[in-house]
Parts: sequence; C-alpha cells; structure tokens
Amino acid sequence: MGNEMKKIVIVGGGAGGLELATSLGKKLGRRKKAEIILVDRNHSHLWKPLLHEVATGALDEGIDSLSYLAHARNNGFHFQLGSLVDLNREEKVIHLARIDDEKGEQLVPERHIAYDILVMALGSVSNDFGTPGVRENCIYLDNPKQAQLFHNKMLNLFLKFSSHSNDEARINIAIVGGGATGVELSAELHNAVKQLHSYGYQGLDNNALNVTLVEAGERILPALPVRISSSAQQELINLGVNVQTQTMVTSADANGLHTKNGDYIQADLMVWAAGIKAPDLMKQLAGLETNRINQLVVGPTLQTSRDPSIFALGDCANCTQENGTPVPPRAQAAHQMASLCHSNILALLNGQPLKSYRYTDHGSLVSLSKYSTVGSLMGNLTRGSMMIEGRLARLAYISLYRMHQVATIGYIKTGLMMLVGSINRIIRPKLKLH
Repeated sequence: MGNEMKKIVIVGGGAGGLELATSLGKKLGRRKKAEIILVDRNHSHLWKPLLHEVATGALDEGIDSLSYLAHARNNGFHFQLGSLVDLNREEKVIHLARIDDEKGEQLVPERHIAYDILVMALGSVSNDFGTPGVRENCIYLDNPKQAQLFHNKMLNLFLKFSSHSNDEARINIAIVGGGATGVELSAELHNAVKQLHSYGYQGLDNNALNVTLVEAGERILPALPVRISSSAQQELINLGVNVQTQTMVTSADANGLHTKNGDYIQADLMVWAAGIKAPDLMKQLAGLETNRINQLVVGPTLQTSRDPSIFALGDCANCTQENGTPVPPRAQAAHQMASLCHSNILALLNGQPLKSYRYTDHGSLVSLSKYSTVGSLMGNLTRGSMMIEGRLARLAYISLYRMHQVATIGYIKTGLMMLVGSINRIIRPKLKLH
C-alpha cells in the first residue's frame, strides 16, 4: 500500500474500538508508520458490562472511566470528539456532526476526516422493536448518561419512600429483558437497598422494593445452558425478584407496562434491556450491506462485504461462524475481534494475506451483585462446559474486566487500579449516594 503514511480511522471507542486504537497506536502511531485516529461521541470510556453497577451506584463512573484524550496521548494515537453522520466511500472520508453546547450554540463545526482504512466499532443500542410508549417512558442502559439518569431517579424514589414511610407503599421497578443486563441489574438493586438501609434510609428494605423482571422467552439468560439460567432464576427469586417469563410487553405508559396476556405491571421506574441493534445510522450507510438489526455484514477477515478498506468489529458487525450462527454480541467477542483486526490491518499494509476470525467462547458469566456469580467457562481442559459458581465465578467475572484493562492500560496501571479499588472499598461509602 505504498510508503506514504496511511490514515487508519476507528469510529467508536467501546471495548473493541479502544483496544484496537491502543494496540495500533503503540505499534504504528508511535513509530510514525501510520496515523491512528479514534472518534467517539463521549469524552471518556467505560466498559459497557459495568453500566448496571453505575446505575445502582455500586460503581463510581468518575473513578473507573478512562479519558480518551489522555489515553490517546499516552498511546500514540489521536482522539476526535464527534458523532458520525455520513460516509463517502468514493472519496474515503467520514463526516462528523457539529458539536453544540447546552444552549444549542456551535462549539465545533462539521468536520470531514479522510481515511485509508476505516474500522467501524460503533457498538450497539437497545432495540425496543417499535413497542409503543417504550422510548418515552423507559430508560435504556446503553451509555453512562442513561445509567446516571437511572441512578438519580432511583435515589429520588428511595428518598421519597423513606420520608413518607407507610406499611402499604412499595417501590415498583420493572426491568424488561432477562439477558445479562436485566438479571444483573435486578440483583444489584437489592444490594443497593441493603446498603441504603444501612446508611439510615428509614423503612427501606427488601420488602419495600418490588422488582419485576419481564422476559418474553421461556427462560432468563437464554444464551446460557439451562442449568445456569435455572440457578440464576432461583437466586433472583430468593432475593425477592418477581421473575415473569413468557411475558411479552405490548406497550408502556407513564405508570407501567401492558403485557400480551392482558396484565398491567405497575412501575415507578422502568428499564428496557430486551435485545440490541446496531445504531439506525448504519442502515443506509454508503450502500454497505447490513442485516435486519443494522449490523454491517463482514466476511471472515472482518472486512465489510462490499468494501475491503472498511472493517467492522464488535456488536455492530454481523459475522457468521463456520456452523452458520452469528457471533454473539459479547465483550469477549469484541476483544477477540480487536486482536484479529489489528493483525489483519498490519497484513493489509504490508501486502500479506489476511487471517480469518474464529470466535472462541470462553463461557459466559453473570454477576448477581454481592450475592453470587453464575456462569459457564468453556475450557479446553474440561472438554466442554465447566460450571462455576460462587467466589470462583466472581473472580472470573472480574478477570474479564481486568483483561480489558490490561489490553488498554497495561499490567502496571491495571495493578494500580486494583490497589486503588481496594483502598476505596475501605475509605469510600459502598454505594455512590449522590
């Protein structure tokens, strides 16, 4: 691809995009072999599987998030704040929207960024399947802003409850979607109530909280083996969560959810976590091939089907495995895709053959807050799936996050972050109370 300096643009600083920008920045950017630009609409990165902890206050986003600008400077790439609005494949440029302040006044005009290689790593957003009233009345846990909104509303509800305490009143929270996010949030809410009760919120205990988890399918955690999802469901029921499977939500209003079987689930606070799709912008983006949930169709090398100079990875990529099933939208898949994308971009620059992506399932873990972690680890040692529960699972769950941290900030800083975490557990409240 010639000797002049190539421009590699990565759109989306989620798990996969940030890991790729970091590794290419170290390998090519620092040595001035290519210019690496990461584009994201947020100033900082937070690992998406932690959003339910931000929502309940178990995690302080300010401590665990990573500033893109500072990280870019330390790792040999450039960061541009902005939202992708269009792509011109003929001219090889992406268009970013103008940035306005709260009053609507322009801070940064529209920009164009040229690329030689483009990587789409835009992640996913919640899919409400067009269900009436959901967009207006439910919170989607897609990003830290939404998680913070949930946190503020939850604290207001708890405050109101503890000041008007009577035996009849209950706080009703409904969560639609029995996947990992819905299940983890249900458990985390009960942990939050326990902590707030210990901080003096009057009358606030597990009996005061009525969490309903609504799942349209036959069981929660459908991606996991039956034994694990049953074990998780039992764990939630023991906590006091009302689990309703085979229940389809047909519409939402300000006070609750209507279901297909005619029931009405009352709720003061509603979260929609049922299914994902790639952002709607992808649907007609520059004539690239997409599937019904807007994901870009990619071949085994992760190059898009209609343009070899554009790669896609993570939740916004539709990659088919050898057995014909799509790669699941998980953080571990994004992590693996980022590694392959790194070596394929180097191969493309050096005129070498590209490798095919093979998804390795290292198992799934679902954290039920402080109570338990259930999951399955796929290990070569066990010839199949090994069930892990309790403390060992909690350790494995956290280690997935540590792997992501090591890929972005390295071993030493990850070790220091773990140390800071241990110190904070002693000196800070167990729950963010503001």
